[in-house]
Amino acid sequence: QLQAFGGGLVQAGGSLRLSCGTSGRMFINNAMGWFRQAPGKEREFVAGISWSGSSKGYADSVKGRFTISRDNAKNTVYLQMNSLQPEDTAKYYCGAARESLVRTTTAEYTHWGKGTQVTVSS
Repeated sequence: QLQAFGGGLVQAGGSLRLSCGTSGRMFINNAMGWFRQAPGKEREFVAGISWSGSSKGYADSVKGRFTISRDNAKNTVYLQMNSLQPEDTAKYYCGAARESLVRTTTAEYTHWGKGTQVTVSS
């Protein structure tokens, strides 16, 4: 039901914008989030946004570089990623949380998309 788009290969310092759309079920009352998983590592929180978009949270590693937003009319969540670094290389997943406020752990998310690969070259 969730599908992430917008990944790709970019040079260090570049930007990408990821989108997460849904089909069928609407998640306008749910907090949404972006997580990432690099090979051999656990899935980690990147950014989260409340149901209304008024509250946002970020991992320390992306603060000031990434911005999460949502458009409930389009049932879409975005992740604008600027100043990308090689350590940002991972598969990025969007998720819908069980609750309406920002959530930062995978256990609090009930629906996941298939992910989109982001590769940053040095």
